[in-house]
Amino acid sequence: MWKNFCDAFYLNFIKEDRWHYIADGLAVTLQITLLAALLGIAIGLIVGIIRTTYEKTRKLKVLNFFCTVYLTVIRGTPIVVQLLIMYFVIFGNSRIDKVPVAVLAFGINSGAYVAEIFRSGINSVDGGQMEAGRSLGFNYLETMLYIVLPQAFKNVLPTLCNEFIALLKETSVVGYIALQDLTKGGDIIRSRTYSSFMPLIAVAMIYLILVMILSHLIGILERRLKRSER
Repeated sequence: MWKNFCDAFYLNFIKEDRWHYIADGLAVTLQITLLAALLGIAIGLIVGIIRTTYEKTRKLKVLNFFCTVYLTVIRGTPIVVQLLIMYFVIFGNSRIDKVPVAVLAFGINSGAYVAEIFRSGINSVDGGQMEAGRSLGFNYLETMLYIVLPQAFKNVLPTLCNEFIALLKETSVVGYIALQDLTKGGDIIRSRTYSSFMPLIAVAMIYLILVMILSHLIGILERRLKRSER
């Protein structure tokens, strides 16, 4: 049994340096996840502020309309379909690299969910904070930037980290545009060796380890935030 395991390990990972498919795929997965998360936070923050401003002041009506349409469309359609539209329709006639396309697709998708996270975080801040800022001479935007948003960001930080974990796992579908991520790397090994168990289990274990590490870091962050509130 041990000999069979060693032979399978050699065939799937050592022979012809097939472990490079996993390593290179992991690098692509982490790159897409990190850049898409940053883009999603930027989009989500802007959309969240617009939506909250409209709810509180009834201003920015036109922008709020477009934000509502954006949230409805993005949250109402699968990420795989959005990725395919981004690659084959929007950038179908260009020779753009696949990684920026994936980052854009996942960033736009993540931004829709992050926007609602920020909106709930802003609404969780006591309304008296806005009144206090205005009484100090700040306008609405300055009060939002210097008083409300720092508190809202602190409230939603653990939820944002959980969105990052979800985004990490969602990137496993980039193989649909022939981009070699972690999942695609395992699938390439499977197609070369005709052995499904070991490469796919290796991919699953790597995802699991990454999620466990991130979950542990989130736990540490939540404990520190709770201590800072005392």
